[in-house]
Amino acid sequence: MPQRKSAKKELKKSLKRRQRNLKVKQQIKLAIKKFKKSLENKDNESARTNLKEVFKVLDKAVSKRVIHPNKAARKKSHLSKLLNHLTLKTSSP
Repeated sequence: MPQRKSAKKELKKSLKRRQRNLKVKQQIKLAIKKFKKSLENKDNESARTNLKEVFKVLDKAVSKRVIHPNKAARKKSHLSKLLNHLTLKTSSP
């Protein structure tokens, strides 16, 4: 346990930040799960709307500095590829 007053305050701040960061990361995971579920159902329209939601959540996380911008870009790219792969599969005979 911290001894000094400033260290106690810093501990409180870090615990609050940790809770906030975990909440944001959980939102990201839920949005991605929802998107992947719509991909499994091969529902193109809901997949597109869910992908927009994932992008929104990722961008908010980057702006709050919860995740690194490159990680968000990497996730966006990967998920976009999955959606494009689905649309190519369904459009070709």
